[in-house]
Amino acid sequence: MSFEDSIVVPYFQKQLLEYGLDVKFQQGEINLEVDRAMKKAPSKSGGSGINRPEAKLLIQDSKLQSYIVLIEMKGKKGDLIKLDEEGHVANFTKKNEPNYTNIQKYAVNGAVHYANAILAHSSYDKTIAIGINGWLDSNEELETEISVYYVAKENYGIGQFVGNYEDLSFLKPENFDEFVAKIEKLFLSKEEIKQIHQKQETKIDDGIQRLNEKLYNNKELNISALSRIHLIAGSIIANLGVPGKVAPLESSELKSNFEDPDGEIVIRKIKAYLKHKDIPPIKQKLILNDLARTFQVEAYSKPKKGVSLIKEIYIEVIEDLGQFYKVGLNIDFTGKLFNTMFQWLSFAGDDQNDVVLTPRYVANLLAQLARVNRDSYVWDFATGSGGLLVAAMNQMLEDARENIFSPDKLLQKEQDIRTKQVLGIEILPEIYMLAVLNMILMGDGSSNILQEDSLHEFTGDYKYGGDGKFPADAFVLNPPYSAEGNGMIFVHKALNMMEQGYAAILIQDSPGMNGIEIRKKILQKHTLLASIKMPPDLFGNKSSVQTSIYVFKVAEPHQKKDSVRFIDFRNDGYKRSNRKKAKASSNLRNVDRAIERYDEVVRLVRYGEKELEIFTKKEFYEAEIALDGEKVGKDWNFVAKVDTKPTYEDFRKTVSDYLAWEVEQLLQGDALGKIDSHSMQQQLENLENSSNIEWQKFKLGDLFEIVSTPSFNKNRLVDGSEYDYVTRTSQNQGILQSTGFVNKKNINPAGTWSLGLMQMDFFYRRKPWYAGQYVRKIVSKVEQTDESILYFTVLLNSQKPKLLGQLVRDVDKIFTQSIVDLPIDRRTGQLSYTFIKSYIQTLEAERIQTLEAYLVATGLSDYKLTNEEVETLDTFHRMSDNLTDRQTDRQTDRQTDRQTDRQE
Repeated sequence: MSFEDSIVVPYFQKQLLEYGLDVKFQQGEINLEVDRAMKKAPSKSGGSGINRPEAKLLIQDSKLQSYIVLIEMKGKKGDLIKLDEEGHVANFTKKNEPNYTNIQKYAVNGAVHYANAILAHSSYDKTIAIGINGWLDSNEELETEISVYYVAKENYGIGQFVGNYEDLSFLKPENFDEFVAKIEKLFLSKEEIKQIHQKQETKIDDGIQRLNEKLYNNKELNISALSRIHLIAGSIIANLGVPGKVAPLESSELKSNFEDPDGEIVIRKIKAYLKHKDIPPIKQKLILNDLARTFQVEAYSKPKKGVSLIKEIYIEVIEDLGQFYKVGLNIDFTGKLFNTMFQWLSFAGDDQNDVVLTPRYVANLLAQLARVNRDSYVWDFATGSGGLLVAAMNQMLEDARENIFSPDKLLQKEQDIRTKQVLGIEILPEIYMLAVLNMILMGDGSSNILQEDSLHEFTGDYKYGGDGKFPADAFVLNPPYSAEGNGMIFVHKALNMMEQGYAAILIQDSPGMNGIEIRKKILQKHTLLASIKMPPDLFGNKSSVQTSIYVFKVAEPHQKKDSVRFIDFRNDGYKRSNRKKAKASSNLRNVDRAIERYDEVVRLVRYGEKELEIFTKKEFYEAEIALDGEKVGKDWNFVAKVDTKPTYEDFRKTVSDYLAWEVEQLLQGDALGKIDSHSMQQQLENLENSSNIEWQKFKLGDLFEIVSTPSFNKNRLVDGSEYDYVTRTSQNQGILQSTGFVNKKNINPAGTWSLGLMQMDFFYRRKPWYAGQYVRKIVSKVEQTDESILYFTVLLNSQKPKLLGQLVRDVDKIFTQSIVDLPIDRRTGQLSYTFIKSYIQTLEAERIQTLEAYLVATGLSDYKLTNEEVETLDTFHRMSDNLTDRQTDRQTDRQTDRQTDRQE
C-alpha cells in the first residue's frame, strides 16, 4: 500500500463506520453467496486469486430491494477512472479481451470489475460500484474524488454513471432512497444498447468458437455437432438456478467418479430447474430426454486425469459465457451455437439451404419492417432456433419499457410478451429443441414454441400460453427454400390466417415451383408494400442464393395503382468472410455505415423517397406491379433502372475518359474536375432547347447487332502492334496488349464495339482486334460519325447496371430488348447528327479548356519538355486545331439551321 493509500483507505473506512453502515472491509464477508462470487471470478490481474474490494456492503432501500455496494480505493492523482472512446468504463480492449491493466490501476474500473463478478456468479442483479481516489496536494492536504456507477443486469453490466460525490453520505439510510430514485432515472440510449449488444454478441461468438474448437478437436470421443450443442446448452441451464428454490450447479459438485457420474448430476440439476420454472410437463420431458442422450454417454463422464469431459466443459462454459447469460441474453444464443457447431459439418436439409441462421441484424430488420411493438402478436411458421422471435421479443420488450411507467404494469406486460404474444412452429425435432432452449435462456420456457408441421397440422390456436386463436398481427419468416414456391407457400398460409397487421419475409427471390400462382393468390388478399434485394453473401458459406425481403400489409388486396417500394440493399455496409477459426469480429466488419444503412431502409419502406440519405435514386424507386398476365409474380424484385436518356454526367465521363486515353497520362487524376458543372449543364440544356429535336424510344436491337466472338488465349499472341487483343477487363479500354497477325478467322473489324462480359463495359475499337473469352462484338446498324461514336458509347455503357449480375446466356436477349432515347430531327424524322455533333463538341471544348488550365496550373507552359512530352503536346495541339475547325463548322451549321428555320 502506498503512502497515499495508507491515508485514503483509513479516512473513508472511518467515514463509513461513522454513518453506522454494516460495512465489510477486505477480509470481511457480506454473506456466503457474495463471497463465493468473488472467489469464482477472475481476479483483477486475470489470475485465480480472490477479489477483495476495499469495502463492500449490502444495502436495502425502503422497498426491500437489495443492492451490493463495492468500493475500490486508490491513492495517486489520475488513478480514479479510465474510459474508452465511447465514454464507458474501459475494462475491455478493442479486441474485446479483459483489460486487466486498467482494472488493476484505476479505482472505478476495479469496482466495476467486482460488480460484474457479482452479476455473473450470484443471484444479485443490482450493484453500485464506487471508485475513490486521494492524494496529498502541495500543502500536504488530502484531496479526494469519488465517482459512482450503477452496474446491473438491466444495463448488461456495462455500468452507468450516477455522479461524482464529495463523500459517501448518499449511502446513509436516510439518503439512500433519494440515491435510488436517481438510479431509476438512468437509461441507455438505443445507440448505446446497439453498441453493447454488438460487443456482447462478438464476445459470445468468440467464446462459442473456442468451445466448439476444443470439442471438435477431441478425436478420441468424436463428439457430434448436436452433442456439442447439448453439452453447452445443458451446462448453461444447470448453472442458471432459480432464486430461493434451486441453487446453480457448482463445478465442485461434479466429482468425476463412477458412483455418481457427472452427466447424471447435471441432468438432475436441469430437471430441478425446469420443474421450478413452471415449464409445461410435456416440454420438460422433451428437453430432459433430448439432453439425457448426450449427458448419459458414459465416455463423457469418464474421468481423464481426474476430470471428466462434462466437468471440463462445464467449467469452461461458466468462465467463457457465464458473464453473458447471467447478466441477461437478448440474442439468438442457440442459433449461434447451431451455426458454429455445424459450420464444419453438414446437416439434414443443409444441401437445400433449408437450415440457415438469420443474422441478428437481419432478424432485427425483419421485426422493424413488420412494425412490431409492445402490443403485437408475432408468429413465425419456420422458427428454426427462434432467432426471429428473439428479435421480435426484444423489440416488444424495449417498446414496453419506453412507454409503460408503472413497475407493476410493466412486469405484467413483460410476462405477457414472453408467454402470450409470440408463437413459433418448427418441424425438425433437433432444431425445435434449440428454439425451446433459446426461450428458456431469454427468461421463459413456456412460450408458444410448437413442434408441428405448420403447413398441414397447425390450426392457428394457442397450445401453452393461452386459449383459442392466436391473434397474430405481425409475421416474420425465413422459410425453407426447398418448399413450394421457394417457401412462399408458408407466406400464403400465414397471411390468410391473419386479420390485420404486417409481414416481413426473407426469401429466395425467384418464384420457384408453383411460385407464380402462389404470388398471384397472395396479391388477391394482401398488399406488397416493398421489395428489398439483400446481399448475395448474407448467409456466408451456408447458402449462396439471392434473397429479397418482401413486406406486406395484411388483409388488404393489392390494387393495380398501388406502388411498391423497391430497394437495392446489396451493399448493406458489412463485409463478410468465412474463416472458420477467425474471431467473429473479423468475419463481419462494418466498413460503410452499416447501422445507418439498416435504419434508412426501415424509413424508406415506411415513408418513401424523402428519407434518402445514404442511398440514391439508383438504389430506390417506386413502381406498380402486374396483377395478371405474363408478368404477374415475376416483377417483385429490384431491377436496376437505366436512364433511357443518358445524363450530362454520363457524357462528360465518357468524353473525359476518351480524351484521357488519347493524350495518354495528361488527363489522369481528377485535378481537372474543377469545372462549373451547373453552368455546363445549363449550356447543354440551352443547346437542346434551341435545337429542333424530339426524343423517341428505340430498342437497342434495332440499332445494334450483338455477336459472339471467336476467342483464343493470350499465349497465341505474336510480336507486332497492328491488332489489339481485347479481353473482359475494364482497364485500358479493354485492351490486354497489342499483337501482330495471328489468323484471319478470328479478326474482328475496326469500327465496332467490344463488350466484356465480366464488368459489362463497352469500348469502341479503332483497330482490328482479336478477342479473349467472354467478349461480345457490337455492330452498328446505323451510320456513325466521330461524335456519334462517343455518343453511342455513352448510351451503350448506360446499360451496365442492368447487365451486371445477369447470367451470360441472358445478356444478348436483355441487350436487344433494352430501350433507349435518341434525339430525332423534327423536320426529317431522322436521327439528328447535327445535335449529337454540337453536344459532343461542347463537351470536348470544356475538356480542352480544362487541359489548358491544367498546363498553366502545373507550370508546364514554362517547362522544358522531354521528347515524349513534346509528342504528347503535339497530339494535344492537333486536337485543339481540330476543335477550332469544328467550332467554325458548328457556327456555320447553326447559321444555316437558323436560316432554314426562318425560311420555314
